[in-house]
Amino acid sequence: MTYGYARVSSLEQNEERQLIALKKAGVRRKTLYVDKQSGKDFQRPQYQRMLQRLKKDDLLCVKSIDRLGRNYGEILGQWRLLTKEKGVDILVLDMPLLDTRNGKDLMGTFLSDIVLQVLSFVAENERESIRQRQSEGIEAAKERGVQFGRPVVPAPEDFPAIISEWESGQLPFAEALAQTGLSRGTFYRRLREYRTVAGPSGQ
Repeated sequence: MTYGYARVSSLEQNEERQLIALKKAGVRRKTLYVDKQSGKDFQRPQYQRMLQRLKKDDLLCVKSIDRLGRNYGEILGQWRLLTKEKGVDILVLDMPLLDTRNGKDLMGTFLSDIVLQVLSFVAENERESIRQRQSEGIEAAKERGVQFGRPVVPAPEDFPAIISEWESGQLPFAEALAQTGLSRGTFYRRLREYRTVAGPSGQ
């Protein structure tokens, strides 16, 4: 039986390119499994479901090695679990050298393992480089004064007067909220800030 596995890191990403390649490789819809989550580990629902169905001499196809996973050590561990313990063959479509059906002798297995280790190492290093560049970019942006996160919504200039009328019972809460133009959560945040500066009485 030929199985296919595809993975994207989030719900917003599109797995169509992987699915097209897997179908061209002979994977049928009923043996195609797709996860939409990070590849940091192998605790993914569809992957685990597929793992339970894989049997000796089945073939598992993936578009590229990083679709299987993104952690160097875990990819190697999972590769050994599939090929050595379960007796499953693996084909990486973007890297024909990683086809365990070829070279079943000692030399073929040795070469396949070397290629796998090199590719896994390169993939993990690339991810680390991307994270490092992102971190450096964020730090550089902060130094330029770029603000991250939600913009701070300030209280209106007449906020003290509105609070005074509301607290004295002259103004219903709903009307006080409407006059400030703030959401309920932001209203209470600005109120806490106001009381911190002015004191509980607002004086």
